[in-house]
Amino acid sequence: MQYFPLFLRLTDQPTLVVGGGAVAARKVDLLRRAGARVTVVAPNLSASLASLSAQGAIQHIAAEFCPEHLHGMRLVIAATSRQAVNAWVAHQAEARHIPVNVVDDRELSRFIMPAIVDRSPVLVAVSSGGDAPVLTRRLREQLEALLPTRLGALATLAGSVRARVKQRLTTPAARRKFWELFFDGAIASDALAGRAQQAEETIAASLQSAVSRHAEAQRGEVALVGAGPGDPGLLTLRALRALQDADVVLHDRLVSDEILQLARRDAELINVGKAAGDAPISQERINELLIEHAQRGQRVVRLKGGDPFIFGRGGEELQALAAAGVRFEVVPGVTAASGCAAYAGIPLTHRDFAQSITFVTGHEKDDQDDTVDWTALARPAHTVVFYMGLQRLPHIVARLRQHGAPADRAAAVIEQGTQATQRVVVGTLATLPEQMIRERVQSPALLIVGDVARLHNTLSWFNHDATRVSVANARWSAS
Repeated sequence: MQYFPLFLRLTDQPTLVVGGGAVAARKVDLLRRAGARVTVVAPNLSASLASLSAQGAIQHIAAEFCPEHLHGMRLVIAATSRQAVNAWVAHQAEARHIPVNVVDDRELSRFIMPAIVDRSPVLVAVSSGGDAPVLTRRLREQLEALLPTRLGALATLAGSVRARVKQRLTTPAARRKFWELFFDGAIASDALAGRAQQAEETIAASLQSAVSRHAEAQRGEVALVGAGPGDPGLLTLRALRALQDADVVLHDRLVSDEILQLARRDAELINVGKAAGDAPISQERINELLIEHAQRGQRVVRLKGGDPFIFGRGGEELQALAAAGVRFEVVPGVTAASGCAAYAGIPLTHRDFAQSITFVTGHEKDDQDDTVDWTALARPAHTVVFYMGLQRLPHIVARLRQHGAPADRAAAVIEQGTQATQRVVVGTLATLPEQMIRERVQSPALLIVGDVARLHNTLSWFNHDATRVSVANARWSAS
């Protein structure tokens, strides 16, 4: 984060603008809208600034800038057409620890001006750090179209009843739930439509209902949420809502930081991840934590990579919750097989290569190996996706070949699928074990066995320049 975002209260505070042209006039307008007392230093003023000066709306010092003009100022903007003057203003302001902005010169600026969507008292500020001003403007235009024009009225209405809500609902959890209903339900609809009287009546009824439901609100609940294979863009809207409502998030080790940052800022994040051969937190303890937090009246998200019902032990956790009488819901996620395969350009089924697909866990112990129908997995025109199979890849390859899979059957390993660090290694059953050693492939990685892997070279689209592809002993085509 290059800049620390903040909103500065400038009501009745002295501010200085150096420059008297059109650019300076735009900055003066923003400062006046924030309630600042504006002084403009410039030998001459544009017509609009001259009019404001004549009305007494701004103070005008008809002179070239000198350091004494900074005395007592809380904020400074340099907006002249002369780079040397702007640099002089910035230097003098920095020496006095006064925040300064030099228009169109971020190197000289202590702060930069964002693009603003004004729905006072709601303000949305958008910045690209000065790198992409056109993008910033586009985002502001989209937000202007998205945000209701009466959003400020809704915020003002909420502010008018805050003290009443705090007095009648004594716990933060109860107040938060009331405000969620406030902004998501009939109250917001009435306020945004200009029906102020109806909104006031609905507030009274909703607050009374919230008070009466206060005891019930102490019951917690658990949302079992699939985080997808890694790319935050694959998170569903329902999953995002659950994260932003959660008091506690219990997450696996493979859930990316980008996804965890989407949780509510004050939510408690608990890493309960397990790695192959290493389980610092047992499944039983995870179940206990879910129950304990829910019984405290908290909203808990159990966040799992991929889909929680595909090799995620989600069913076991829900059984424990059901036995304890804890309410729960399930939010599906994009499973690793479909997400990683799509980002690697490997369709899991294809009329020319595969008419069926099987998902298999690669974590089975050797004494459970007989539970796998290897003969079915080795048949032609079939795709097999092995989850968590990297460590046992030589064994998997040996078993497939033992049961009839040819040595030249295509196979691929997708490392860090759907993420910027994704890497795809393509080969055959004969070559892949050696390739894994040579390429030093690390978990998390997904193994796909089947001739659909031949399509990667043709259909690869994601992060193509950065993806390292290893193809050994093969001359394939997609035709």
